[in-house]
Amino acid sequence: MIRKVKPQIRVVGFDDGTFSFSSKLKHEKTILIGVVMKGSVEVVGVLARWITVDGRDVTDALIDAVNSSRFKDLRVILLKGITYAGFNIVDLERLHNETGLPVVVVVRKKPDILAMEDALRKHFPDAEERIALLRKAPPLVELVPDKLYFQTVGLDEKTAAEVIKVTTRTGLIPEPLRLAHMIASAVMTGESKRE
Repeated sequence: MIRKVKPQIRVVGFDDGTFSFSSKLKHEKTILIGVVMKGSVEVVGVLARWITVDGRDVTDALIDAVNSSRFKDLRVILLKGITYAGFNIVDLERLHNETGLPVVVVVRKKPDILAMEDALRKHFPDAEERIALLRKAPPLVELVPDKLYFQTVGLDEKTAAEVIKVTTRTGLIPEPLRLAHMIASAVMTGESKRE
C-alpha cells in the first residue's frame, strides 16, 4: 500500500508499437515496451515482450514482464489504455492480483465503449468475452477536463492522480508512458513517433 507518493516512486509504464492491418504490411505481432523509472526523472530499465495483434495475450505478457523482471521494488504499473495491439484487452483485476501492484490506466480521450463493442461483435467470435473485460474495468476519472482521464485498480483515486502528477515531467502523459511509446514505435518503424 502506498501511503504517500514520493517523487522517486518506482513505476513501470507500458505501451505498444505500431502495427498495420493492410495486406502488404500486416503484422501478426507488435512489441510491448515497459519503461521502469524513478518518478519522472531517472530511467532504471526497459522491459519488452511481443504480443499478438487482436490476440488475447497482453495480460499474460504484462504479468510475465513484471513478475520475471529484476525490478522487485516497483510500486505501480502505468498503462496507456486497456487495449493493446488492436483489441488485445488487458484484464486489469488479474494484472493487479497476479503482480500484487496497483494499476493506473492513463488516456487522453474517453473511449467510445459502444463503438468498441459494436466492432468486437462484428469481427470477433469471442466478442462477449472481450466486452466483459471492457465492462469490468473501473470507471474513468477526469483529471484534466477533456484532456486526461484515468482508471485505477488497487489505489484510491486521489493517490492514483498523485502518481500521475509525480511521474509526469512535461505535457500530460507520465514520462514512463511517453518513453515506452517512443521506444515501441522505434522498434516497429525504425524511428520514434511523437507521443
